[in-house]
Amino acid sequence: MRAAHSPARSPVRSKLTLLMAAAMTSVMLAGCSGYAPAPKAFHEAVMQPYRVDAGDRLRITVFEQSELTGTYSVDQAGYISFPLIGAVPARGRTLQELEGSIAASLRQGYLRDPDVSIEIDRYRSFYIMGEVGQAGQYSYVAGMTVQNAIAIAGGYSPRAYQHNVDITRTINGKILTGRVRITDPILAGDTIYVRERLF
Repeated sequence: MRAAHSPARSPVRSKLTLLMAAAMTSVMLAGCSGYAPAPKAFHEAVMQPYRVDAGDRLRITVFEQSELTGTYSVDQAGYISFPLIGAVPARGRTLQELEGSIAASLRQGYLRDPDVSIEIDRYRSFYIMGEVGQAGQYSYVAGMTVQNAIAIAGGYSPRAYQHNVDITRTINGKILTGRVRITDPILAGDTIYVRERLF
């Protein structure tokens, strides 16, 4: 009696196996390759004036108006609630643009010539994920680099790829992801992903 044998591998299964192998190879090559530049917009964003977003806390001073002067948080919808004038759209604006907007609103029947100045009291957080000691949300400080962020998050895990990271960043309302060197600066609101080394 002839022994039973397993059926020959189907062409579909063979093709699927080849595709999976090709995908794994491309991932491995990506992990092994050197620094791959982030989009040009990444570097341009670092050079641009700071733009306010949800989670920022602002120190707003109205000269000789102590009842209006204080700290104001930008809510999740991107607004601040300001005395007399109510909700003020802040998301995406520079500090100078926001100063002008508040001053213009105060001129509408409240103050004759308001002098408004704004500075950042506390930046919105950045996030770090992947192969670090303690992934999570951390306070941003102006001038931080990827290295600083990794140190704050407890350093690299034993499996971490230590030459570059992936950053997701909102630029002009668009969410972009790019690979940057660990010496590159980060921005408030960035999400940093430290990849696992493959061998």
